[in-house]
Amino acid sequence: MKYPLSIQNLIEELSKLPTVGPKTAERYVFYLLKRPEEELQRIARAVAGLKSNLTVCGECFDISEQSPCPVCADPKRARDVICVVADSRNLIAVEKTRQYNGLYYVIGGEINTIEGIGPENLNTGRLIERIKNNNIKEIILALNPTLEGETTSMYLTRLIKTINPNIKITRLAKGLPMGADLEYADEITISNALKYRTNIT
Repeated sequence: MKYPLSIQNLIEELSKLPTVGPKTAERYVFYLLKRPEEELQRIARAVAGLKSNLTVCGECFDISEQSPCPVCADPKRARDVICVVADSRNLIAVEKTRQYNGLYYVIGGEINTIEGIGPENLNTGRLIERIKNNNIKEIILALNPTLEGETTSMYLTRLIKTINPNIKITRLAKGLPMGADLEYADEITISNALKYRTNIT
């Protein structure tokens, strides 16, 4: 015996979400069935308006409700420093620290040969224009500490240096996170922690 078509259709659609299998999708559907009608309408409106209310910033390519986005439009931000991130989630993570006051650039992913993502798939065109046409002093590469992130960082470093060999290129420090147990850390993390160690006195 099958579920009614409306239930089955929603299970199938939710199953297409990352990390959501049929069983998890089924639980979500039956959870939603118990919610009030007004709540379901709010969820439906939020999903329906997800793309129609958003745009991409013409300067940094972050997802925003306006272009330029609030960061690019803020005159108080430092205009000579650009933090390069893979996607909008990484941008938000950096912004939440409240330690950075420059501009951003979203390249839209990282080089991943297994998934068929090469340098040509990265959104670097506008970044090159900004480096050429503005007095950019520093580029911060805030990419993931993975093989894909490392590969992308090396590619971007070479690309940027061919445009402006004098520009300063930095990256986020790597090492052990606060609260980590040394015995559970992998060799690369410990190696980076040693390499980027800091003075105590």
